Amino acid sequence: MDVRDDVVNILAGFSLFADLSTPELESLVETFGEESFPDGERVLRQGLTGSNFYVILEGTASIRVDGIDRSALRPGDYFGEISCLLGVPPVSDIVAQDGLRCLVLPGAELEPYLVGHPRVMFRLLQGEARKVRATTRWLS
Repeated sequence: MDVRDDVVNILAGFSLFADLSTPELESLVETFGEESFPDGERVLRQGLTGSNFYVILEGTASIRVDGIDRSALRPGDYFGEISCLLGVPPVSDIVAQDGLRCLVLPGAELEPYLVGHPRVMFRLLQGEARKVRATTRWLS
């Protein structure tokens, strides 16, 4: 199996991309880059500029706010979208665990990608609503 086919098969199981056809998933794999991060590496740094959108393929990551781990991310989760869409620094560190492997889209390409794929944009919006709900629970 080709590495590209492997990634397409992984993405087909993620809710963010559930509405995409196989050709659309193949196009996504060609559009996005791929990066790996060793255990303990900070992918995003709280208060510094975030410039990419990441989708986790393998491994996990911690969401760390002011040095406190608040939650974990796993395959199918994504991060960096708020910094990309709003042009603001990340509000947390994202710290790689377990050999994190991600698809990566430069921030400037996120809006055009979402506009071209409205079902992905809707699913991303649903994910943002879940994040707001979880954050509200952290603060309660």
